[in-house]
Amino acid sequence: MRLWKSYWIIATLATASPANVFAQAYPSKPIRLVVATAPGGGSDFVGRLVGAKLTEVLGQQIVVENRPGAGSTLGYEFVLRSPPDGYTLAVITPSYSINPSLYPLKFDATSDYTPIGPIARGPYVLVVHPSLPVKDVRELIALAKARPDQLVYGSSGNGAIVHLTTAHFLHMAGIRMIHVPYKGGGPALTDVIAGQIQVVFATSQTGLPQAKAGRLRVLGVTTPYRIAAEPDLPTIAEAGVPGYEVTNWHALIGPKGLPRAVVEKLNGELSRFLKAKEMEERFQNDGMSPAPGTPEQLAEQIRKEIELWRQVVQRAGVKLN
Repeated sequence: MRLWKSYWIIATLATASPANVFAQAYPSKPIRLVVATAPGGGSDFVGRLVGAKLTEVLGQQIVVENRPGAGSTLGYEFVLRSPPDGYTLAVITPSYSINPSLYPLKFDATSDYTPIGPIARGPYVLVVHPSLPVKDVRELIALAKARPDQLVYGSSGNGAIVHLTTAHFLHMAGIRMIHVPYKGGGPALTDVIAGQIQVVFATSQTGLPQAKAGRLRVLGVTTPYRIAAEPDLPTIAEAGVPGYEVTNWHALIGPKGLPRAVVEKLNGELSRFLKAKEMEERFQNDGMSPAPGTPEQLAEQIRKEIELWRQVVQRAGVKLN
């Protein structure tokens, strides 16, 4: 009987593909999960939440490593130049699709990566100072047309997602405002509350509480769908700018050439725990919602957004100092 079992094991291993054998053993050591921003922000929250859940379901420690710098390009480059063995992964955000239009990258953002799956998504909210005589998006557009280059909007920095989100809005609405870049979204929001500037696109978790406190007026959300937290708040597309859409998202990728069996294992576990009620509640606390999906859906999303932001950067003439 023992001899028969030995022959069976040898035959099974001989006929098994190397990829399947690797996937069955994966992971056999800790996995490095790179977050290309500083600790404490939204991406760090997502990375640590996903890292904790993957540690639980995979049985190996997921070590979250923050590698900020150059608009997140340093962290992304580190991951994409790592061996494609599934032990170095990255959490990416819209900056991944924006950076090809702004930085001289040392990698090809369209081909030098392996998509694993989407993680979460959420809106930005368009907020204004309460003294501004507008109650909705259409009134803001009308006011801006009556006062070209007089209203002032803030952003989290030149070329950052909030800057480009606003530039995209201005182009589609056919209006002009003055841009004041800040070193982060927090200072920009603070100056809107103080009345130093009039307009900003904020994350839902920072903008909505200030609006509820009466310090800001919120006009709409950037996503193509209304959000559960504020179902009466219209999307910008339905409130006056048809076709307008910007989503704040997070996703998981690895280096080019990651074995398909490993991708399927990671995507399967990721999708499974993202569908849990607990995860929905955790993400909603940060103004996001889980968004499980396939690697192919993620690849298509990245492709479309790279082209979208390329057009926005060119139209707005954005250049980094």
